[in-house]
Amino acid sequence: MKVLQFPLARITIGLVIGLLIGHYFHLTITTLLVVLFVFISIFVVLYFLSKRNKKASIYFGISTYFLSVIIGISTQIVHTDHFQKNNYTHNKEVFEQPRYITLTIREKLKSSPFSDRYLAIINQIDQKKQTGKIILNIQNDSLHHVLEVGNSLLIKGTLTKNKSPNNPNQFDYRKYLENKKIYAQLYADATDIKIGTIIDKNIWYYSSKLRTRIIRNLEKNNFNKTELNVAIALIMGQQQDISPEIIRDYQYAGAVHILSVSGLHIGFILIFVTLILKPIPNSKRGSLIKLLIILVSLFTFGIIAGLAPSVVRSVTMFSFVTIGNHLKRSVNIYHTLLVSILLILLFEPSFLFDVGFQLSYFALFFIIWLQPLLASIWSPKNKISKYIWDILTVSFAAQIGTLPLSIYYFHQFPGLFFVTNLIIIPLLTIIMVLGVVVMLLAAFNMIPVFLSQLLEWSIYYLNKIINAIASLEQFIIQDIPLHYYMLLSGYLLLFALIIWLKKPNFNKLALVLICALIVQFTYIKIQWKIQTEQELVVFNSRKNTLIAERKGESILIYANDSILKSAQKNSLLKSYRIGNFSTLKQKKRIQNFMFFNGKKIFILDSSGVFPKNIHPDILIMVQSPKINFERMLQTIKPKMVVADASNYKTIQKQWKATCIKQKIPFHATSEKGFYKLN
Repeated sequence: MKVLQFPLARITIGLVIGLLIGHYFHLTITTLLVVLFVFISIFVVLYFLSKRNKKASIYFGISTYFLSVIIGISTQIVHTDHFQKNNYTHNKEVFEQPRYITLTIREKLKSSPFSDRYLAIINQIDQKKQTGKIILNIQNDSLHHVLEVGNSLLIKGTLTKNKSPNNPNQFDYRKYLENKKIYAQLYADATDIKIGTIIDKNIWYYSSKLRTRIIRNLEKNNFNKTELNVAIALIMGQQQDISPEIIRDYQYAGAVHILSVSGLHIGFILIFVTLILKPIPNSKRGSLIKLLIILVSLFTFGIIAGLAPSVVRSVTMFSFVTIGNHLKRSVNIYHTLLVSILLILLFEPSFLFDVGFQLSYFALFFIIWLQPLLASIWSPKNKISKYIWDILTVSFAAQIGTLPLSIYYFHQFPGLFFVTNLIIIPLLTIIMVLGVVVMLLAAFNMIPVFLSQLLEWSIYYLNKIINAIASLEQFIIQDIPLHYYMLLSGYLLLFALIIWLKKPNFNKLALVLICALIVQFTYIKIQWKIQTEQELVVFNSRKNTLIAERKGESILIYANDSILKSAQKNSLLKSYRIGNFSTLKQKKRIQNFMFFNGKKIFILDSSGVFPKNIHPDILIMVQSPKINFERMLQTIKPKMVVADASNYKTIQKQWKATCIKQKIPFHATSEKGFYKLN
């Protein structure tokens, strides 16, 4: 690929490698400073040598790429909050007992059924200055008015660290938040909160005020709530109030990307602003004014949309394109893409681990790289046919590029994505133009009723079309497992295949075959590992007991009748099956006695009946049996006690204390998560 010959491409790759090293291997600050000093010294020495001797230039180039890796590592560490001394993660007391916490509301998040949720910035704990982001949860009925962005709060409470998944292969919400530099949550009610009189009027405050003003003015025009929530997502990137059913429909139809502001939306904004500015003459001064207005418009829109990773990527890239056009220089889209990646990751390295950032860049790269190859298959002469063919090739290029990542993260594939794009892209063009006009007028409280209604009807029919496509569930392939190694080897094969298709020759074909062998070897290795595994898992399932015994790809579950009837749809089992490339083969009602890998397991249920002198290796307590726990332990003498989440928490605390007293290991799934026996 010629793009790799561009020096900035190699530097960007080096930076990304450095960010990954800094993320997964935690180096000390001292070690980093020493390594950084050594490589900067080598870089400087080789620079001057390359000026005198051209043969030394190759070593200077190599040192540049190594230095970019070190810069990536240092950037990751510098931007990681818990490496900063005044970050709240270093204050152990705030996690152990209530403290007075001063914080500022930064963003309103999607509410849960039980609480309103906000992203907040900690300013002070007791009298000590502290920093860091947290999730603030406020009980729904405890505060009668919604907090605004910029509100300063004083709360007496205890921070709660983000918990790891309670069950195997579940979505790791802790890791997700840590990638966003959020390490704790705070739960509060009205009695814990004092709202300050001073409002932090920063850029987030004004963007929130503008969004609120637009939404309220649209509500005054009797804009239907369902369509309004979709309009706010389409135009301003705010998905907090969209119903789960609508989001599911967009996912099943392969159109969920349009609910997140990305290149498509920023492109519309650029075209719209450019058309408005067309009357301004293309003189030197006029061009500069156009450039400044376009850049300000793009960044303002990005801020209003919440500066999500995909938004930042799109705004940065289109800004470079605009600057290039202003300077009358040919813009190499690959170089623009690389520069935007480099700049974004230098200032916000956590975006590298954001799913939206990864998907948007892969989609854009494959549209640029693969779409021309697909388009060359057929050259329609009719304008309508060409328009349809262009939409199809762009859709397929983006889908091919993001397919492995989508399956890895979401385990499903919308088979009718191309039908969705063919229908909704023309409609989305109308909606985006209407939406931008309506939102601008709403900001000044000047919305013509006919425009508002036209936008509402457009979104109504868009939702209807999406729902109709999503209802064809036979075209939605679900529960697709994909291992991390298969993801990497799959992309390796995909890149090799496209390189060969662009300019076929023997060497490239050989590379494709080698990559195919790597994929097969990876698959065989994963399957061999799975086939040789055996484990028994006690799930953390509230009210109901769920135990799974897995031998290779086969899963046998033990549960009550209600779970056995709906076992295939059970979310806990679904995550477990997909994560272990396994299938549910057998279902049985819970038995009192089990044997696994030579270990005797006794399950004591609500009946409280147990035989004497059984001496199990593991005792599993379920359904809160009413017994004298201490006497039972002395009678049956288990080596290990496990209590699942079907037991009352108060009883579990008593059992734990008794086990500690008798020096018997105790595992409560509600506290430590699932229990696994290999």
